[in-house]
Amino acid sequence: MISINNLFMYFSKDKNMFMRNLVLLIIFSFNFSVLAQEESWFYIRVHEESVNLNFEEQNGHLNYTGEDKKLASTLNKYQIKAFKKTYRNAVGPFLKRTYFVISDSKLLMDDLLIKHSDLFEGGEHILEKDKKIFEPNDYGLTSTIGGNQGFNLNLDYLDFIDAPKAWYYTTGNPKILIGIADGEFDVNDPEFKGKSKRLRASTISKGHGYTTASLAAAQGDNGYGVPGVCYDCGILATNYSDLKNYKNLLELSQQGAKVINCSFGTRTYYETAQEVINEIYNNGTIIVAAGHNPSWSETQGEVLYYPASYDNVISVSGVMHRYPEPSTNIQYEESGSPYAENIRYYVGRTMGFEDRDIKKAPRIYPISIANLNPEIDILAPSVGLFLYADYHTKKELNMAKYNTTSGSTPLVSGTVGLMFSLYPCLPHTEVETILKLSATNIDHIEANKPYFGHYGAGALNTGDAIKMVYQLYNEDEITEVKNQYFDRWNFKLTTLSKEVQLQNITFEKEANLNLVAKQSIVLKPGTILKPNKDSKMHLLINPSISSDCDMQLRDSSIVEK
Repeated sequence: MISINNLFMYFSKDKNMFMRNLVLLIIFSFNFSVLAQEESWFYIRVHEESVNLNFEEQNGHLNYTGEDKKLASTLNKYQIKAFKKTYRNAVGPFLKRTYFVISDSKLLMDDLLIKHSDLFEGGEHILEKDKKIFEPNDYGLTSTIGGNQGFNLNLDYLDFIDAPKAWYYTTGNPKILIGIADGEFDVNDPEFKGKSKRLRASTISKGHGYTTASLAAAQGDNGYGVPGVCYDCGILATNYSDLKNYKNLLELSQQGAKVINCSFGTRTYYETAQEVINEIYNNGTIIVAAGHNPSWSETQGEVLYYPASYDNVISVSGVMHRYPEPSTNIQYEESGSPYAENIRYYVGRTMGFEDRDIKKAPRIYPISIANLNPEIDILAPSVGLFLYADYHTKKELNMAKYNTTSGSTPLVSGTVGLMFSLYPCLPHTEVETILKLSATNIDHIEANKPYFGHYGAGALNTGDAIKMVYQLYNEDEITEVKNQYFDRWNFKLTTLSKEVQLQNITFEKEANLNLVAKQSIVLKPGTILKPNKDSKMHLLINPSISSDCDMQLRDSSIVEK
């Protein structure tokens, strides 16, 4: 290694060259120091479930306390902040064999896999962009950075919608009220106490109101239960009657609810109800409603339910969320026929295989698909959701077994609550646009194609929706809108960001797009704007638009990171 003094002597004949190289050396040394101090996050898998790696905390770091001296020798070379079992990023055979690790070097994972292959079989580094998460202290068995003092439950449905990524920006705001039009629940329950108010009494409905309110806004970070999506939001509760006039829903809106969850429905259309919904919408309140549960076998995509199918209502149905591929969750009927269940991004809960051959393409069983129709706007997880009603009535920790949209709906309602929490003056006319632009497209899945046009924009991604709100109203950010296909609906979007980019996205046929940007709009490869004669594409630059309020971030330092 050359010292600074030697370097000066070496370049003394050329002082300019010396100064250039000295600057380069300083920059290199600084960058090396930064890289060396950068935390490494990764997942690593052990061969056997029975393996338990024990640590104790000392001075902010973990020390291995097991009896394996060789492993201790490796681990003691590093500063370790976390080394814990997690259900995150772990399904099937890996569910109880996956650890989440934070250390001071990426080399730790390689050391463990090479030097201790008898214990560890694989790992995956976590990208920098995926470190922008926040978890409350009741985040269940999938927790990583947040720990868990709540119920020991698999909350992977919240991972699927990227809730921790949304919570990085906001966990909700008590001033943002979520209306729950459903069954009775105790406003003094630990999950709702101090944040809830009931306007109208309702029936107990087998505890349905407990589950709905819990999924949308159960209090998080309280060392109890599980968090709802918008867990720091307030709750206004009412009943679910008056299907002709919706006086109960209008009252919620007038009392300040920014979003109303309706996990109920009827097949009967009432013009009077549509008029009230229009009034509620014009008052700035978003209604989110269940598309309902009858299967495709019964409805064939032709049956509408209300309020979900009224204008100015976001209609929700179910999508699967757990296993990455059919082959990762093969089950067998008593007859010996194979089937797969709860496969990520499939619109049905179960699917079979032609000629009973699991190597052939799967076909979704229509009876396992909750109601789909052209009025559905978005899908959210429905199977494997926590049933707080069962805990309240039976003291049992049960998860939903079937594809029912009443549980999917509050996940969307909670997401809308987070959107308004982050940017309270978000135009209500743009909420549905953001949900659809940020949704995960599921058109590419072959088994979904028979139902195209009936499952909305795809699967809810709460994390991307909240990130998009953050980008849209931050003048130093770039807003990315990509990887979607739309042939209908009206899209309205306003952005202050320094640039909005459209990439690999199609708006055609009956789709309308009205995009107004303060600074710049960039059409990147794969962008197709192809309206029919009755549709319009408006892309405008308006330097005069400005923010109407401040961003309400969970942590103000986020802007600086």
